[in-house]
Formats: sequence, structure tokens, C-alpha cells
Amino acid sequence: MERINEQIQAHNITVTKGCHVDASITQSPRKPKTRPPYEVVNDREDRDDEDDAKAAMRVIEVVQPGVDAEARWVKKGGQSIFGYKQHTMVDGNGLVLAVETTAANCHDSKPLITLLEKVEIKSGTRVHADKAYCSQKHHAALKARGIKNGIQDRAVKNKPLTQQQLQRNRLITKVRYVVERTFGSQARWFGVKILRYRGLAKAHAWHIFQAMAYNRKRLPKLYVDSLFSRLSQEKCAF
Repeated sequence: MERINEQIQAHNITVTKGCHVDASITQSPRKPKTRPPYEVVNDREDRDDEDDAKAAMRVIEVVQPGVDAEARWVKKGGQSIFGYKQHTMVDGNGLVLAVETTAANCHDSKPLITLLEKVEIKSGTRVHADKAYCSQKHHAALKARGIKNGIQDRAVKNKPLTQQQLQRNRLITKVRYVVERTFGSQARWFGVKILRYRGLAKAHAWHIFQAMAYNRKRLPKLYVDSLFSRLSQEKCAF
């Protein structure tokens, strides 16, 4: 993926003025056939950076043959899902810059710093993310790298958001659609919501392959648009 992205950057197609981060769940069909009592963590309910946030997760002892022992349960929208999470950073065009894979019960925000370390983000670039990523740790990490904070504000107990913060959140939502579009296109084009393999390493490889396929499929149109844009600018210069 790094080699493909280097070729894309050589044509000045990658847009690094704004980056966007989010996570998507990939389901594994290799779940336990029996359903003993267990608890699952609600998606985005618990935070990795708060001392009192303890994920209510008790891993099922997998003894059935064919069960993916590295996948985990997560509860999203009232539904229990077994699988992995694909944590992705995209550029302003929605092209995938970096991917990290975790078990499904991992909080969305936890791999943010790992994603930042995988991508050489220029100083002054703004990184957008929803309120699940809002924490002092992440604000400090962005500031230390010279990256502008585009993370939505999150209300805390006895401290509701101000009108200014609500307006800021709405503006961030309007520009974050590109990462949702990336996930939607991957699912529509490649049928990637159901994992075909077993284990964290293979799940990550699957996410990398779909990222490469997505970038290559988007490349022709983006290249033509970029070419016409440069020609238009040169024409205006004359």
C-alpha cells in the first residue's frame, strides 16, 4: 500500500490538507455456535483514556473447531456482532492512507496515535474525527505533531456543549463524509463486510488489500480531474 500511495503522490493526487479517521466493523462468520452467558462492550461506550472506564467484556473460551479465537464481540445498535474493526485514515479525496486492525471490542479511538505514526502528515494539516476520539491525550498528540485539531467536542457530565461547540461539530460532520464514503464504497464494490479469513493477521491483510484495491479503482478519475485542473490553471495564467 505504501508503494501504491507513493505513485499516487507522485502525480499530486493525494490531498493532505485534511485527513479523516473512523472505524468500521468487519463481521466474522466463524463465531461460536453455542451461546453461553457472556457480556459485550457497547460500541464507543467505554473510553481507553479514562481511569474509570472498564470494558465489560468477558471473552468466551473458544473450544469449537473452526471458531475464530482472535475475533471478539461488540454491541452496536442493539445488535451483537462478532469480528474485527478496521481503523482507517483517509485523505480529502477519501483515498486510504493507513489502516490498523483490532478485535471488534477495541474502542474506536485507541489506534488513533498508531495511525498518525503510520502517515507522514504535514504540519498544519487538520485531522477530523467524531466525538468518540475526543480526549486530552489525543489533543496533546496532535499538538505535539503540529497537526490541527479537527476532533468533535464531547459533552461531559454537568458540562453541556456550548452553541459554538455544537456549530463546530456540525461543520466537522459536513467534511467527514469522505471517510464514510470510503467504507461504503469498499463494502459495495468488494463485499468486504464479511471476513473470509480467520485470525487478526489475515483480517489486517484483508483490510490492506481492500484499501489498495479502493485506491487503484479511484485513481483514474482522480488523475483525470487533477490533469484538467492543472490545464485550467495554466490556461488562466495566460
